[in-house]
Amino acid sequence: MQENQNNNNAALRCGYVTLIGRPNVGKSTLMNHLIGQKIAITSHKPQTTRGQILTVYTDERGQIVFLDTPGIHESKNKLGEYMVKVATKTMEEVDLILWLVEPSTFIGQGEHMIIDQLRECGKQVILVINKIDTVDAADLQTFIDAYKKEMDYADIVTVSALKSENLDDLMQIIFDRLPYGDPFYDDEVLTNQSEREIVAEIIREKALRLLTDEVPHGIAVTVETMKTRKAAAPAKKKKSKHVHPPKKSANATSGPISVSNADGTPDLDAMLAALAGGAEDAANVDAADNIMDIEASIICERDSHKGIVIGKSGSMLKKIGSQAREDIEKMVGCRVNLQLFVKVRRDWRNDSLQMKNFGYNNPK
Repeated sequence: MQENQNNNNAALRCGYVTLIGRPNVGKSTLMNHLIGQKIAITSHKPQTTRGQILTVYTDERGQIVFLDTPGIHESKNKLGEYMVKVATKTMEEVDLILWLVEPSTFIGQGEHMIIDQLRECGKQVILVINKIDTVDAADLQTFIDAYKKEMDYADIVTVSALKSENLDDLMQIIFDRLPYGDPFYDDEVLTNQSEREIVAEIIREKALRLLTDEVPHGIAVTVETMKTRKAAAPAKKKKSKHVHPPKKSANATSGPISVSNADGTPDLDAMLAALAGGAEDAANVDAADNIMDIEASIICERDSHKGIVIGKSGSMLKKIGSQAREDIEKMVGCRVNLQLFVKVRRDWRNDSLQMKNFGYNNPK
């Protein structure tokens, strides 16, 4: 029995594959489409991914462990240094590297920095020219030729991650380049991220998509509590000769959102203004359903940023909470009561201790 199993595994291709590239080239979008499920958050803003995200794809050919990484860029603070270190360190630990670039003949300083690192690590590199849906097909060979002049590749593939073009070809090329061996994870494993980590990233994604350009780079999200409970059965009403519409509760469609000052004390005015988005009215939920209560904090660097995150009369925070709750409910499979807090931690991106508290631990 064991001998047959080993013979079967001898035909499997299994290995670690990292996706690298400059910010905003589509690494997370590509990884999500390759595994067929959204794990990494995406936005049109650069530096969306801040840490290494592991996902697992398994089929009859074998197993690919994808490692999505932050975009390689010129860092301006300790968080930026951490992100670049994560990306470069990952290159040393994998069997295969996917280098994502945009379709262009211009190869600038950022690309040359990556090329130097690729040559130094000595790993197999597949050049992936992404976003081909944005250019004429007749121009693709020109882009390929431009990159061919820079270094040798194990293969070159042109894809559109957003439109899922040529992704099957890319997957087969990856499998063909991986070593034979046993899978690293069970078939049902999709990611090593915890629910808390995914919830925090979902909230940060909504903030990235909704906020202005200057704020998102300076925010972090932490999840303080996640608890599941049974929904309370709605109370039976006494019969009345006169029927009146039920009074609408102030929190009928939204949970309390608390806001703190820089010293951690409650900002009562902002708290009242920000009562918005996220919570479910338990009375409207079937008693058999579960409700997950989540408390999370959006961390920003300045008091002025706190006001932007909250928005006029709590409008922005309501949007962030409402959109995040929808995605979280799909993930956990039950109703969600999401309470968002906004806190100021000045210049946290240059504070190693605070970065560690927010989950950004320097890779060894």
